[in-house]
Amino acid sequence: MATIKVKRPDLSTGEKIYFGSIFKGMLITLRHAFKSLFGKSVGADALASSGMGITMQYPEQKWDEHLPEYYRGTPALVTDEQQRERCVSCQLCEFICPPKAIKITPGEIDSDDEWAKVEKRPKAFEIDMIRCIYCGMCEEVCPEQAIYLRPDYITVGTSRSEMVHDKDRLYEIGGTRVGLVNKWNDLK
Repeated sequence: MATIKVKRPDLSTGEKIYFGSIFKGMLITLRHAFKSLFGKSVGADALASSGMGITMQYPEQKWDEHLPEYYRGTPALVTDEQQRERCVSCQLCEFICPPKAIKITPGEIDSDDEWAKVEKRPKAFEIDMIRCIYCGMCEEVCPEQAIYLRPDYITVGTSRSEMVHDKDRLYEIGGTRVGLVNKWNDLK
Protein backbone atom coordinates (compact mmCIF):
# COMPACT_ATOMS: atom_id res chain seq x y z
CA MET A 1 0.00 0.00 0.00
CA ALA A 2 1.22 3.44 -0.84
CA THR A 3 1.83 6.06 1.82
CA ILE A 4 0.21 9.40 1.16
CA LYS A 5 1.81 12.48 2.68
CA VAL A 6 -0.56 15.34 3.40
CA LYS A 7 0.94 18.80 3.40
CA ARG A 8 -0.35 21.10 6.13
CA PRO A 9 -1.49 24.54 5.06
CA ASP A 10 0.96 27.37 5.66
CA LEU A 11 0.01 29.60 8.62
CA SER A 12 0.39 33.35 8.61
CA THR A 13 2.55 35.06 11.24
CA GLY A 14 -0.51 36.00 13.34
CA GLU A 15 -1.77 32.43 13.27
CA LYS A 16 1.62 31.08 14.24
CA ILE A 17 1.78 33.05 17.48
CA TYR A 18 -2.04 32.73 18.06
CA PHE A 19 -2.01 36.00 20.01
CA GLY A 20 -5.23 37.16 18.32
CA SER A 21 -7.18 34.12 19.51
CA ILE A 22 -5.98 34.58 23.08
CA PHE A 23 -6.90 38.27 23.02
CA LYS A 24 -10.36 37.51 21.59
CA GLY A 25 -11.01 34.92 24.33
CA MET A 26 -9.92 37.35 27.04
CA LEU A 27 -12.29 40.00 25.68
CA ILE A 28 -15.25 37.60 25.80
CA THR A 29 -14.38 36.60 29.38
CA LEU A 30 -14.04 40.23 30.52
CA ARG A 31 -17.33 41.18 28.88
CA HIS A 32 -19.16 38.43 30.81
CA ALA A 33 -17.39 39.40 34.05
CA PHE A 34 -18.38 43.07 33.76
CA LYS A 35 -21.95 42.13 32.86
CA SER A 36 -22.30 39.99 35.97
CA LEU A 37 -20.64 42.57 38.25
CA PHE A 38 -22.47 45.69 37.12
CA GLY A 39 -25.82 44.27 36.10
CA LYS A 40 -27.94 41.21 36.55
CA SER A 41 -26.88 38.14 34.63
CA VAL A 42 -29.08 36.36 32.16
CA GLY A 43 -31.58 34.25 34.13
CA ALA A 44 -31.01 36.02 37.46
CA ASP A 45 -34.62 37.25 37.73
CA ALA A 46 -36.09 33.84 36.92
CA LEU A 47 -34.05 32.19 39.67
CA ALA A 48 -34.51 34.96 42.25
CA SER A 49 -30.76 35.35 42.19
CA SER A 50 -28.78 38.14 43.75
CA GLY A 51 -27.55 39.14 40.30
CA MET A 52 -24.00 37.96 40.86
CA GLY A 53 -24.31 35.22 38.28
CA ILE A 54 -27.17 32.77 38.23
CA THR A 55 -26.15 30.99 41.40
CA MET A 56 -28.94 31.05 43.98
CA GLN A 57 -27.82 31.98 47.49
CA TYR A 58 -29.10 28.71 49.00
CA PRO A 59 -29.86 29.06 52.69
CA GLU A 60 -31.49 32.46 52.25
CA GLN A 61 -33.16 31.75 48.91
CA LYS A 62 -34.93 28.48 48.18
CA TRP A 63 -36.31 26.82 45.08
CA ASP A 64 -39.79 26.26 46.58
CA GLU A 65 -41.70 28.75 44.41
CA HIS A 66 -39.60 27.96 41.32
CA LEU A 67 -40.06 24.17 41.27
CA PRO A 68 -41.85 22.86 38.18
CA GLU A 69 -45.08 20.96 38.77
CA TYR A 70 -43.52 17.74 37.47
CA TYR A 71 -40.63 17.85 39.99
CA ARG A 72 -39.94 14.49 41.66
CA GLY A 73 -38.63 14.73 45.20
CA THR A 74 -38.66 12.61 48.34
CA PRO A 75 -40.83 9.44 48.23
CA ALA A 76 -43.36 9.06 51.04
CA LEU A 77 -46.26 6.81 52.05
CA VAL A 78 -49.76 8.21 52.60
CA THR A 79 -52.79 7.15 54.64
CA ASP A 80 -56.45 7.65 53.75
CA GLU A 81 -58.90 9.90 55.57
CA GLN A 82 -59.60 7.18 58.17
CA GLN A 83 -55.86 6.88 58.96
CA ARG A 84 -55.65 3.43 57.32
CA GLU A 85 -52.54 2.51 55.42
CA ARG A 86 -53.04 2.61 51.67
CA CYS A 87 -50.11 0.25 51.08
CA VAL A 88 -51.27 -3.37 50.67
CA SER A 89 -47.77 -4.93 50.44
CA CYS A 90 -48.09 -5.94 46.80
CA GLN A 91 -44.32 -5.31 46.50
CA LEU A 92 -44.56 -3.90 42.98
CA CYS A 93 -42.58 -0.82 43.99
CA GLU A 94 -39.84 -3.02 45.46
CA PHE A 95 -39.72 -5.06 42.25
CA ILE A 96 -39.67 -2.08 39.87
CA CYS A 97 -37.11 0.03 41.79
CA PRO A 98 -33.96 0.20 39.58
CA PRO A 99 -31.40 0.70 42.41
CA LYS A 100 -33.27 -1.67 44.77
CA ALA A 101 -33.71 1.05 47.39
CA ILE A 102 -37.10 -0.24 48.64
CA LYS A 103 -37.45 -3.17 51.04
CA ILE A 104 -40.92 -4.42 52.08
CA THR A 105 -41.77 -7.13 54.59
CA PRO A 106 -45.45 -8.07 54.10
CA GLY A 107 -47.62 -8.63 57.14
CA GLU A 108 -51.18 -9.70 57.79
CA ILE A 109 -53.88 -7.55 59.34
CA ASP A 110 -55.17 -8.75 62.72
CA SER A 111 -58.22 -10.98 62.44
CA ASP A 112 -60.34 -8.70 64.66
CA ASP A 113 -59.85 -5.76 62.26
CA GLU A 114 -62.79 -5.08 59.91
CA TRP A 115 -60.37 -4.95 56.93
CA ALA A 116 -58.64 -8.27 57.78
CA LYS A 117 -60.14 -10.26 54.89
CA VAL A 118 -59.79 -7.47 52.36
CA GLU A 119 -56.09 -6.65 52.29
CA LYS A 120 -52.74 -6.94 53.99
CA ARG A 121 -50.33 -4.23 55.14
CA PRO A 122 -46.55 -3.99 55.33
CA LYS A 123 -44.92 -5.15 58.53
CA ALA A 124 -41.79 -3.19 57.54
CA PHE A 125 -41.29 -0.71 54.71
CA GLU A 126 -37.90 0.93 54.20
CA ILE A 127 -36.51 3.24 51.53
CA ASP A 128 -32.76 3.82 51.46
CA MET A 129 -32.58 7.49 50.42
CA ILE A 130 -28.88 7.18 49.59
CA ARG A 131 -29.70 4.61 46.90
CA CYS A 132 -32.95 6.25 45.69
CA ILE A 133 -32.57 7.95 42.30
CA TYR A 134 -35.96 9.76 42.45
CA CYS A 135 -37.10 8.19 39.17
CA GLY A 136 -40.79 8.02 40.15
CA MET A 137 -41.29 4.43 39.01
CA CYS A 138 -42.54 3.37 42.46
CA GLU A 139 -45.22 6.05 42.32
CA GLU A 140 -46.33 5.06 38.82
CA VAL A 141 -46.56 1.32 39.52
CA CYS A 142 -48.47 1.56 42.85
CA PRO A 143 -52.05 0.27 42.30
CA GLU A 144 -53.29 1.75 45.59
CA GLN A 145 -51.66 5.18 45.15
CA ALA A 146 -49.92 4.69 48.48
CA ILE A 147 -46.52 6.12 47.56
CA TYR A 148 -45.90 9.62 46.26
CA LEU A 149 -42.86 11.65 45.35
CA ARG A 150 -43.27 14.91 47.22
CA PRO A 151 -41.73 18.21 46.07
CA ASP A 152 -39.18 18.09 48.90
CA TYR A 153 -35.59 18.37 47.74
CA ILE A 154 -33.88 18.52 51.12
CA THR A 155 -33.21 15.05 52.53
CA VAL A 156 -30.43 15.17 55.09
CA GLY A 157 -28.90 12.96 57.72
CA THR A 158 -25.68 12.73 59.68
CA SER A 159 -25.24 8.98 59.22
CA ARG A 160 -26.19 6.26 56.77
CA SER A 161 -28.73 4.81 59.20
CA GLU A 162 -30.58 8.14 59.33
CA MET A 163 -30.93 8.06 55.56
CA VAL A 164 -32.89 4.79 55.65
CA HIS A 165 -36.49 5.91 56.13
CA ASP A 166 -38.65 3.33 57.88
CA LYS A 167 -42.43 2.99 57.67
CA ASP A 168 -43.16 5.46 60.48
CA ARG A 169 -40.87 8.12 58.99
CA LEU A 170 -42.40 7.63 55.50
CA TYR A 171 -45.93 8.09 56.88
CA GLU A 172 -44.79 11.16 58.82
CA ILE A 173 -43.43 12.71 55.62
CA GLY A 174 -46.42 11.68 53.47
CA GLY A 175 -49.36 12.55 55.69
CA THR A 176 -52.98 11.94 54.73
CA ARG A 177 -54.63 11.94 51.29
CA VAL A 178 -58.34 12.69 51.44
CA GLY A 179 -60.67 10.98 48.99
CA LEU A 180 -59.83 8.82 46.03
CA VAL A 181 -56.69 10.15 44.48
CA ASN A 182 -56.58 9.40 40.76
CA LYS A 183 -53.30 10.61 39.36
CA TRP A 184 -54.37 10.09 35.76
CA ASN A 185 -57.86 11.63 35.82
CA ASP A 186 -56.91 14.43 33.47
CA LEU A 187 -55.66 11.89 30.93
CA LYS A 188 -58.98 10.02 30.71
